[in-house]
Amino acid sequence: MTIMRTLPALAVGLTLSGAAAPVAAAAAAQCTAGWAGTVEYSRHQASSDAKTVKRVSGKGTETTNTSIDDQYVAQIAVRPASDGEYSLGTANINLTATATETISSNDQMICPHERTMRQMSGQFVSKSERRGNASGLKAGVDITTDTEGTYTVSVRLPEFKGTASGSNSASFSGQCKPKQATNQKIADIPTTIDAMRFSSSGEDRMQPSDPNRLSGAHSVTSYGVTESLRWNLRRCGGDLRLVDVTFEDMRFPEWGAWKALVEQVGTIDGNIVRLTAVVANDGPNEKAATVKFRDTYKGDKWDGAKPDGLLGEKTITVPAGEQREVQFEWDSSGYAWFDDGRPRLMQRIKAEVEDKGKKIDDMTRNLKVAPKPLVLVHGLWSNWRAWESWQNILTTSHSFDWKAFPVGEKAEHGRMNTGEEMGNFGPTNTIAENAIELGNYVRYAQKDRNAWHVDLVAHSMGGLISRRYIHATMPTYPDGKPQVSHLVMLGTPNMGSSCADLISAPLERIDRPMEALRELRPINVLRFNAQNSNNKGVPFSVLAGNPLPPVCGMLSRNDGVVAEPSAKWTITDNETQKILHTSMTEAEPFASFVRPRVALGPAKQAAGGSSSAVSGGSARAPARLMILGAENTNDAASVTPEVSKIVMIAPGQTLDVSVAVNDARNFGLTFVAASTVSATLIDGTGEVVGTNLSDTPEASQIFRSVFVDRAITKENWTVRFQSKDRADREIILATWSNAP
Repeated sequence: MTIMRTLPALAVGLTLSGAAAPVAAAAAAQCTAGWAGTVEYSRHQASSDAKTVKRVSGKGTETTNTSIDDQYVAQIAVRPASDGEYSLGTANINLTATATETISSNDQMICPHERTMRQMSGQFVSKSERRGNASGLKAGVDITTDTEGTYTVSVRLPEFKGTASGSNSASFSGQCKPKQATNQKIADIPTTIDAMRFSSSGEDRMQPSDPNRLSGAHSVTSYGVTESLRWNLRRCGGDLRLVDVTFEDMRFPEWGAWKALVEQVGTIDGNIVRLTAVVANDGPNEKAATVKFRDTYKGDKWDGAKPDGLLGEKTITVPAGEQREVQFEWDSSGYAWFDDGRPRLMQRIKAEVEDKGKKIDDMTRNLKVAPKPLVLVHGLWSNWRAWESWQNILTTSHSFDWKAFPVGEKAEHGRMNTGEEMGNFGPTNTIAENAIELGNYVRYAQKDRNAWHVDLVAHSMGGLISRRYIHATMPTYPDGKPQVSHLVMLGTPNMGSSCADLISAPLERIDRPMEALRELRPINVLRFNAQNSNNKGVPFSVLAGNPLPPVCGMLSRNDGVVAEPSAKWTITDNETQKILHTSMTEAEPFASFVRPRVALGPAKQAAGGSSSAVSGGSARAPARLMILGAENTNDAASVTPEVSKIVMIAPGQTLDVSVAVNDARNFGLTFVAASTVSATLIDGTGEVVGTNLSDTPEASQIFRSVFVDRAITKENWTVRFQSKDRADREIILATWSNAP
């Protein structure tokens, strides 16, 4: 049986009954004082209607539109009474109510002395408003409970004085005799705002672990009217308490444009998050309080035993009977990950309020922090499809909230032109032009994810494009961090590629240079390095491949396009793997090289990441890269082809091309062609000395080579090309010899 106590008007009470009710009895035994806290009641009514009828003349219509928009909000401060178990409620109430009726008439008539119909119209608008604002009103808040620990929160709000006003207007068009538009305003007159009553559902339950705190919400919608109740109440907890903890971040690209965060959406790693705690003082005297914001692991499946960390703290003075906000701006960098590289799917932030060094209240809220967008920059003779599998890779590495943005996937936001595919020798953008397109795509990724910072992963020439963007146009923000948090390069020719020397030369000779290829020549990259030396505090990392012996006249092992020293350059965070140039955008290099450099927890991010700096620079402070002279780089030296030719092959054709060879200790052929073209190298005796065939892994390489590692004598050799293509294809070939 439940016994309900009749409570005095304008007071708050707690009713308990039944000696055998363990939850209720325990609560009563712990505390019988009145409740303190806040209750918010709101009532919103919104409706509209439209009706159209024919006018009496039968030649027109009359449309009536009506709308109602009422908003009633009451903030109720609940304070313990000086005697007994009751509390007193004090309400601040605001009401705005608007009703509008608009009548629009259209008719057709023939005016005297006229022969044609006229279109006539009129519009009549009537508007009425009620407004009310009152503070310090006595309000009733009743709290009752049953033997099962289920409780109900009810509010009783008094009537109060407000004002009513209105206006009428009329406008006309097309009448035979012009009518004057009219406007009439009705002055404010006193009115009474009705009293309100509302209760929760009665289905909320006390928490056995904390029976002295109640928080919840209840909402009912009926006939276009929505009534809502929210409460946060506590008893026997001291004078100071936490009312609420909320989170905001800034809407990119407007710095300072704070917006509330929704728990299910959260924020992006690297964003500044404003933490707000609302502190109330239920006591009779002004109080000074310290609010601490902590990174808490309590409740985490794997790390629940880890101690809380301190994010920041603020002091505040709260007058008696009032509440104040405390705000702290927190840098979320690294909080998408744990420091051991595991994904952190939910961040828990706890606010604590202390009175004279003693914690008297705390509140924990969840916040999702998603990883920074990964902008993916393709290289020479490539496009966004080089990264097509990466979204799945990111999803399985963290969650669906880790997003990949391959430049050019949505061309309307930015599209680089580096030749699109192998065997295409048409015009391309310059590195500087592609850097502009990259910048456009970075901004698209930021807007799409509301991310103030991104990571770049660049393959081959994409690394030079990224370096140009960072040096020339990358912005910084008031948080002092660069827009790009990390640039990870895969097989980037940071000192150029001698393969570009061999293949660009014949195109330049006939005055049809391919800019993307020409700019990769070592002499041109040397100039590029001298002009693009500022990393603006962005850490650089590079992966070099070395599975192949020297090709294209290189002096070092290489990945088929870039020599190992050219990729590493002056970048201290480098790694070498036995991987081909065209395999660097696959899953294994991501797992072994890319992920450890972008999946950084807060401690590593605060330390500037892994040892990913460039010579002469740090991860945070702007730096000038150290440029080495060509005489010290070996693989940056230019290579001149011994024979170079441009030929055209028709679909299904077999084409023999004669090349002269000289006495040498070895011989190499490098060519660029569609992967549907095969090449067979035949010496002067008719013997096949090497092949590079279609439908093999070698055919997928950007620069395809045949190397003869033996002494040769001067004679004429033959390169036999065979095409499986359905279109005419150009082939550029060049020869070299005496590789070390």
